[in-house]
Amino acid sequence: MSDQRTALVLGGGGITGIAWEIGVLAGLAEAGTDLSGADLVVGTSAGSVVGAQVTSGADLEALYARQLEPPAQERAARMTRAALARYGWALLRSRGDDVAFRRRVGALALAAERAGLTPSEQERLDVIGSRLVGREWPDRPLVLTAVDAHTGEFRTFDRDSGVPLLQAVAASCAVPGVYPPVTVDGSRYVDGGMRSAANADLADGCDRVVVLAPIPRGVGPMASVDAQVTGMVARVAVVAPDADSRRAIGRNVLDPAARAGSARAGRDQAARVAERVSEAWRG
Repeated sequence: MSDQRTALVLGGGGITGIAWEIGVLAGLAEAGTDLSGADLVVGTSAGSVVGAQVTSGADLEALYARQLEPPAQERAARMTRAALARYGWALLRSRGDDVAFRRRVGALALAAERAGLTPSEQERLDVIGSRLVGREWPDRPLVLTAVDAHTGEFRTFDRDSGVPLLQAVAASCAVPGVYPPVTVDGSRYVDGGMRSAANADLADGCDRVVVLAPIPRGVGPMASVDAQVTGMVARVAVVAPDADSRRAIGRNVLDPAARAGSARAGRDQAARVAERVSEAWRG
């Protein structure tokens, strides 16, 4: 099986998504399937944080322990009703055109920043930096996703992009209307989840793929995980939050107070999916 290429896809899902994914990874490793050594790691939004952490060689148990710490001074962010209404309007006006939708959502993000409705870009970089184990790209393949706020074009970042890891992760996590777009090479970028919550199709060509998807469904032109993995020749396992995990995560995925519960729920869920994941990973 040594010639079988493996991929770990880590989807978006806010602060609770980071915690849930780390809980699942720690639980799976405890059950005998350590996904952190994947040949390719794809990270979107929350998954970009987790991807940067696990490919840096960070210990999964240490990462898990960090998720259980009290949130201290962290404040909960929230998608406002006004922002949600603008998302809905962007969906309607785009009529299924994915690039047009992403361009409109990018305009929403830039307008929110101009109106002072988001933290500053430097504040956001500081927060993301505090979550990373290191600032250097790993030696192993790590692909992070983002969207150009002006053009709507989808872009991926890796160690050969010439983009600092911190900026790449922050761009992938820049939820429009909540956080500011991030500057990369003179352009502004927003959350890669605006194309798909997981962008699992970037793992196409690998032989064994595991997708951890806090948000597995797609809305409008944003592709669902199932749609992206259908037709892959790979052996694929998709893990999304079960009922217990969804209860722990709650309604606001950007609330640090739900982080510890989400991590524990992810770890508990790992035991229930371990056999299915192992079968996909090792056959």
